[in-house]
Amino acid sequence: MELGFLSPIIDRPGPWASVYFDTTWITEDAAARRELSARRVRDQLKEQGADEATCGAVYDALTALPRESRTPGRALFAAGGEVVLDEPLASPPPGGQQAVWQPLPHITPLLDLMDAAPSCLVARIDRTGADLELRGPEGRRDLGQVQGEDHPLHVTPSASWHERHFQNSVENTWERNASVIAEAWRQRRAETGAELVVLAGDGRECRSVRERLTPELREACVLAEHGVRGAGRNQAESERRLDREVEAARTEYVRRHAAEVMERFQAWRVPTDDGRVGAAEGVPALVDALREHRVAALLVRPDGPDLHREVWVGGGPDQVAVRRNDVQYLGDTHPVSARADDALLRAAVASGAEVVSVQPVADEAGTPDGLPVGGLGALLRWPYGGPPAEGSAGGQAPTA
Repeated sequence: MELGFLSPIIDRPGPWASVYFDTTWITEDAAARRELSARRVRDQLKEQGADEATCGAVYDALTALPRESRTPGRALFAAGGEVVLDEPLASPPPGGQQAVWQPLPHITPLLDLMDAAPSCLVARIDRTGADLELRGPEGRRDLGQVQGEDHPLHVTPSASWHERHFQNSVENTWERNASVIAEAWRQRRAETGAELVVLAGDGRECRSVRERLTPELREACVLAEHGVRGAGRNQAESERRLDREVEAARTEYVRRHAAEVMERFQAWRVPTDDGRVGAAEGVPALVDALREHRVAALLVRPDGPDLHREVWVGGGPDQVAVRRNDVQYLGDTHPVSARADDALLRAAVASGAEVVSVQPVADEAGTPDGLPVGGLGALLRWPYGGPPAEGSAGGQAPTA
């Protein structure tokens, strides 16, 4: 899951009000219910010791929400009398609301409540070109059209030499248009960072476009059974079915990626012949790895028991330790107690590590066997006992 949007709250000092708020207001008394819920959140924060200014900022933000929200929930993070971050949720928080006042932002619920699926390029293709669209957690965005050649495009049934020559010209036009669409797709993917693409429309042209991509890009393609370019009969129903296919493809990507990460974790947690391991689990090992920026991907099972374990943190994201005195050695003379999940997630985001919820794998397996002990684990940028791989320090993780 990409958590770079959390950067405004990673380095800023706390304490923090973290609020998860249900916005599914569908009754006539929605405004009154929203005000009552906002007041309840404010009172909960006050009871936990939050300052008046921060409580007021949260209350004002919640009561200012529109009567009918396009999303089922919001996550607010406030400190120092202002709401620093306000993010939409893909699912309503359990129980309707959650409000905590802690030294660090409580960000673990985002793994369950936000849209973790990747951005997706949707291309509606015919033999003359394509309409491109980006879909993701922030909604939809039109990326324009790709227009190929429009002559000749139609095959005739005649068997004469002239008609066969014309037919070859048609075939060449189709192939050139497929190349133009494939090149446009590569450019849009580079511009948007989309990890997935769905090709819809003319079946032959979709397959032709996919064949012109590199093997890596081809793996990111899904051929849809529905969706057409331009208006036509049953357009609305076709679009609804395409919507379902796109969301299914995004969900399957998340499940497959989590499974691949777990497969690496299970393989690399076993020591090699020289005693080196490429994975870590358990809070003490993860604290050491994150402090040294050795984590490529942090694995989290949101219901794991170690998420609530106490650690000690300083002002910097990498100032985290199992014992209070260790934080003082790291340069912070006033460490505070924090939840392990919040401290480790903050350190992971700050170091550029990927964060992966392995809950889809746990749900599929129905058993904790093979999952990180305590619910927290990591793939490492380089194994214990070995030197950093060339170019790995501060760079993109080669494993995630």
